Amino acid sequence: MSNKSLVIVESPSKAKTIGKFLGSKYKVIASVGHVRDLPKSKLGIDIENNFEPQYIPIRGKGEIIKELKKEAKNASRVYLGTDPDREGEAISWHIAYLLGIDESEACRIEFNEITKQTIQNAVKNPRPIDRRLVDAQQARRVLDRLVGYKISPLLWRKIRRGLSAGRVQSAALKLICDREKIIRDFIPKEYWTISATLEKTGDNGDADSKKKQFTAKLVEYKGKKLTIDNKEQSDAAIAALDRENFIVKNVELKERVKKPLPPFITSTLQQEASSKLGFYTRKTMLIAQQLYEGVEVKGYGTIGLVSYIRTDSVRINKDAHEAAIQYIRNNFSEEYVGNHVFSNKKKDVQDAHEGIRPANINIHPDDIKDSLTRDQYLLYKLIWSRFLASRMASAVFDVTTAEIENNGYTFKTSGSRTKFEGYLKIYNNASEEEEDKMLPPLQVGEKLNLIDLTGEQNFTQPPSRYTEASLVKDLEDKNIGRPSTYAPIIATLIDRKYIIREKRNLIPTDLGFLVTDLMEKYFPEIADTRFTADMEDRLDSVEVNHTDWKLIVKEFYDILSKELEIADRDIKKVKLEDEMTDETCELCGKPMVVKHGRYGEFLACSGYPECRNTRAKVVKIDVKCPRCGRDIVTRKSKTGKTFYGCSGYPECNQLFWNKPVDRKCPKCGSLLTEKKTKTSKFVCSNADCGYKE
Repeated sequence: MSNKSLVIVESPSKAKTIGKFLGSKYKVIASVGHVRDLPKSKLGIDIENNFEPQYIPIRGKGEIIKELKKEAKNASRVYLGTDPDREGEAISWHIAYLLGIDESEACRIEFNEITKQTIQNAVKNPRPIDRRLVDAQQARRVLDRLVGYKISPLLWRKIRRGLSAGRVQSAALKLICDREKIIRDFIPKEYWTISATLEKTGDNGDADSKKKQFTAKLVEYKGKKLTIDNKEQSDAAIAALDRENFIVKNVELKERVKKPLPPFITSTLQQEASSKLGFYTRKTMLIAQQLYEGVEVKGYGTIGLVSYIRTDSVRINKDAHEAAIQYIRNNFSEEYVGNHVFSNKKKDVQDAHEGIRPANINIHPDDIKDSLTRDQYLLYKLIWSRFLASRMASAVFDVTTAEIENNGYTFKTSGSRTKFEGYLKIYNNASEEEEDKMLPPLQVGEKLNLIDLTGEQNFTQPPSRYTEASLVKDLEDKNIGRPSTYAPIIATLIDRKYIIREKRNLIPTDLGFLVTDLMEKYFPEIADTRFTADMEDRLDSVEVNHTDWKLIVKEFYDILSKELEIADRDIKKVKLEDEMTDETCELCGKPMVVKHGRYGEFLACSGYPECRNTRAKVVKIDVKCPRCGRDIVTRKSKTGKTFYGCSGYPECNQLFWNKPVDRKCPKCGSLLTEKKTKTSKFVCSNADCGYKE
């Protein structure tokens, strides 16, 4: 037996970072995610035996499990350092089972950030595996398996292969479909606005007269709100106004204080990265994971730059808070120091975690920009700025509101000026309306010059389609699922072709509507957002109140099994229209259509059954083959890896593992390919050339 202690984490990159912090007395290895799970080939839940899960080692993980057992046998002690959440606790529980470690033994170490001090402290303070967290994860896993493995085959039989339903997925799809129905059924309503451009009396001819002008909108008539429905009403109101008699009726000066936003939680990070950086949720989580697990930073070595990224809490630990306050004092001044109290939207189990913050506030994003990829830099800067701003003083605005009277009609206008920048110096989340827009000094009773008076036709607008950011916000507000699941849910809806992404909008397809309609009719609880939210609370109670998770599963399955029986009997086979393509069959000349098979989409002749020609579906990338001039298309290897090859295969076997672009290498003339690294974006496809940029 070795005198080394063994630390097991999930990812190789995390293992590499932590290994450097712990030194030679520890060996750190990775399980590469889960090692045990429910089998893929069957339900894997013994319904008759109180829903007991039938876990098995994951296929392909044999060598990793073998290595884990070997290293554990030789180690003086084993520490399980998986992520500090339900999923991480479950992974530790499964590893402990495989290695024969008693779960009541102090074997579990937990850390919220990957820095040297945090990791060393974690190893000094191990704890037993928390069975409440494990059971909360098991409850979700079993429920999701029951929904997926019971309803999905039904959709395969009644509609087509490859479809799926999910406890959270189906509720999210219903939200998108419901929004689209509202948009389609929306009837615009006409309304008019009347605006007056005014100027202080006696300012005509002044070189700065434009600065003395402002716009006011008509809002009331004789003290009552005025609604103008058409041009006739607009013209009548304009005709009733005395162009020489705009009098200031009231001026009000106020100070408005704007508090900074709290540190990011998982969902707000996804929303802000989408709206500010244009990142999809999946990309945000991928890059955030890299920043958490550790990157090589010049002057620091390999270090985790941010705290754990899957959290529902805005709480920050005392040391991180005080470090931020000191940073503000050193780099700004005492007046910029804030003292805000932020509370969680929901008092739930995740409060054990902190909000997302930089691991070290003194590592300024601009100082390490050269060590990060562009996307890593942008996301780290967003997290760093938001956290620091949350510790800063509020912004203060002077706001002026004025009412202008004319023949019983009242116009209103307002202006504002930034009095103290506060946190906005670091993190600008001000809207256009909050930008400085000063009014000239106005006195009650003074007469104003009219520069222009216009009526403008408008129409009410339907609600906007969901974007990833707005969908994530709605899912969180409605308590549907958990932030860590939002990215894979959206990806699944797109992969199943239930929705498409168009100019960042999420639009349901006919297939998405069809599946939602069936789910609403035959499985109303699963499609219902309120039921899904209530179920989320019940699942949380497993962790908070020690609720028996199998009891929750049984109550749900009793409903599901009855609905399955009715749905299987009553749903008729749905005939979907084939998706036509602009490609023709090389055997008979008829159009090819998209078909869905066991291994995904393929092309088939629309002349079936007379013509049974099929071929793989390929996607052109607008680059010509350098050998024969045919189109380069996207292909998949037998292992599922994407590569790019000539559409003329097998006559032409040109292929690229990186995506080619329509540019030639200035050094040798070969095609350039995309290969995004820290130092370059394009590299030459000719391995002997070595050109990159």
